[in-house]
Amino acid sequence: MSQSVSVRCPVCRRAHLFAAQSYPCACGAPVAPPLDPRTPAAPVTHRSWDEEWVTVRCAACDRPTQWPHPELGCPCGTVLRIPVAGTHTAACEDPAEPVRPAFQPVTIRTARDAVTAAALYLRWLGHRDVRRAVLRPPSGVALAATGLLAQVDPTLRPAEPRDVECLWLAAMTESAICVYFSLAGYTDQARARADTLGVPLFVLDLTGTPQPVNDHADALTA
Repeated sequence: MSQSVSVRCPVCRRAHLFAAQSYPCACGAPVAPPLDPRTPAAPVTHRSWDEEWVTVRCAACDRPTQWPHPELGCPCGTVLRIPVAGTHTAACEDPAEPVRPAFQPVTIRTARDAVTAAALYLRWLGHRDVRRAVLRPPSGVALAATGLLAQVDPTLRPAEPRDVECLWLAAMTESAICVYFSLAGYTDQARARADTLGVPLFVLDLTGTPQPVNDHADALTA
């Protein structure tokens, strides 16, 4: 079970009891970032990729993986970044059987959650070195892993053919396969273009579970 710490908002002085969310390790065991109760939480005034993620080592299999940095939204409107203990090992239960466990989604409430859901899904598929890509796509966020490039579009605009083509071209230059995740789905033209180029398409539902849209996505999942 994740540890709970007392967090006081430095803006309105409200006190909160916070527990970090657990995420599934590739071995099947739930992992939660170890919280540091001695360091005060800090308001989030700007965002950068390095501060959005924290490396946590699974106690069951000793695998280091990047997970979202814990945050708490105070009723006063302040978003607090919860301090994580240095290089301590996270609390982790016994691992599951040595087969791929069921995917455990994270509920999507923000654009950041959509990126997290896609990253978790790619790790579930076996791409354990998922990270933010240097590529800046026309919309959304690009993720990369060895031999793979993914685009996560958390906007409310359905992806269009140009979006699919830009991702495919970028992946071609990297000699990588590509995957597209969209929160709002795809136009018919975008789906047709993806089928032609062999790009797997997924729709992110609000539960955080990517749903295959075309045969290429079904094949990737299988």
